[in-house]
Amino acid sequence: MSPHFDKATLVDAVLELIRKTSTQLPRDVIAAMEKGIANEEEGSPAKSVLSFMLKNAIEAETNSTPICQDTGTNIYFITIPVGVSMRMVEDAIIEATKLATKKTYLRPNSVDPVTGVNTGDNTGIMAPFIHFEEGDRPELKIDLALKGGGCENVSDQYKLPDTRLKAGRNLEGVYKCIVDAIHNAQGLGCAPGVVGIGIGGDRASGMIQAKKQLFRKLTDINPNPELAELESKLYTDLNTLGIGPMGFGGNTTVLSVKIGTVHRLPASFFVSISYMCWADRRHSMVMDEKGVRYD
Repeated sequence: MSPHFDKATLVDAVLELIRKTSTQLPRDVIAAMEKGIANEEEGSPAKSVLSFMLKNAIEAETNSTPICQDTGTNIYFITIPVGVSMRMVEDAIIEATKLATKKTYLRPNSVDPVTGVNTGDNTGIMAPFIHFEEGDRPELKIDLALKGGGCENVSDQYKLPDTRLKAGRNLEGVYKCIVDAIHNAQGLGCAPGVVGIGIGGDRASGMIQAKKQLFRKLTDINPNPELAELESKLYTDLNTLGIGPMGFGGNTTVLSVKIGTVHRLPASFFVSISYMCWADRRHSMVMDEKGVRYD
């Protein structure tokens, strides 16, 4: 194992990643919020709520305090180079998570579903959630998202065909599912949201793909022309639903829509929707022989 991937260095690096993710909104999210404020009517509840959200985010970054009282589920997507121990990386993340909780970058959020006991340090069975993939480059890349309970509660999954929605096994059917999910969410997911979508797969892989979409920059364009067109149409149409920030009405119901696909069985066609609140907390770090870099 290369010396620049030692556990102690990694613990410190991940601790800083957690701090940044909990306290700093990405620049593209800030820009989307500013665009939303500009699109709302002067004196409207929507403009006022969005302005307070942005003020809160700026204060959180300035004071290095959590953006939201619910610091959420810790979701890691990791690209690991050949020869680096996954167990070592996972151990370092768990140690950093415990330290971050002590430093109050994270609220204790990990509860045993049987006993109701909170572990007090954000660790437990599959907590944090860590997904590994092996990469071709001699670097360790760690993406982290903090996903609050409110937005997770309004995430959803559909099975096509859906007779209630008159939705078939095609992109038009996918469109109907997503509109239905965002309409049902109303303000409960702390709108405006970022919508990650996984088309296909099984119930687990489709939702993983949906969550992966939340790490894309809000301004990027899907390389698949059909999906790019669908993302654009959904962004426009969802913002005409009138739900608006926190459900107070307005023109800003979503900040972005991102879609990925997974090959499926002929018998199954799932549409998985991972809804992220306005506090779209996600950051990345890369560790290699030159040291650690954050996005």
